[in-house]
Amino acid sequence: MARAEYGIVILAAGNSSRLGEPKQLLQFQGKSLIRHITGAALATVGSNVIVVTGSNSELIEAELKGLPCKLAFNADWQEGMSASIKTGIHALQSRYPQLTGAILAVSDQPFVSSEIFNALIHTFEANAKGMVASKYSDSLGTPALFAASYFPALLQLTGAEGAKKLFKRSPDDVSICPFPQGSIDIDTQEDYKRLISGE
Repeated sequence: MARAEYGIVILAAGNSSRLGEPKQLLQFQGKSLIRHITGAALATVGSNVIVVTGSNSELIEAELKGLPCKLAFNADWQEGMSASIKTGIHALQSRYPQLTGAILAVSDQPFVSSEIFNALIHTFEANAKGMVASKYSDSLGTPALFAASYFPALLQLTGAEGAKKLFKRSPDDVSICPFPQGSIDIDTQEDYKRLISGE
């Protein structure tokens, strides 16, 4: 199965209210978080990458200049995660209607890599299940891969609902991909200080 049949949606529309500055632009290991994860996505699926922007969209677009990703602006970013998921899936479907599946990723998990993305795809292809979730801290989360058959369900999410709702609704259709460092994300200045102190 060709890797080009997958897309990756990076959710980067939030305003980082708890952090006090755009988390997508935080520097880690010489790169901003958003440039790091976008580069990892491009290395995995080629140009089939949609970055969903919202708050601070101009700053994020400038940060990604020169990368062959596509940008999708979510005018309803304040409505929560579901609006960004819908924006990203709509953009993928319109550009790449033949996709086998799509990975949803967030921009504040600094240890996401192309190896993690490839592991999700490998797990998906090795198991006859419609979803693959990353597992960390005894929970399932992003990045996560969804077969195209789940796109309609993703488009029906509302408010602050994320894709975890689908894991709970159809637990027997979820494969697991271990990603212990997935528990590290950046919500506050303390989180960021802890991260860079370990660089």
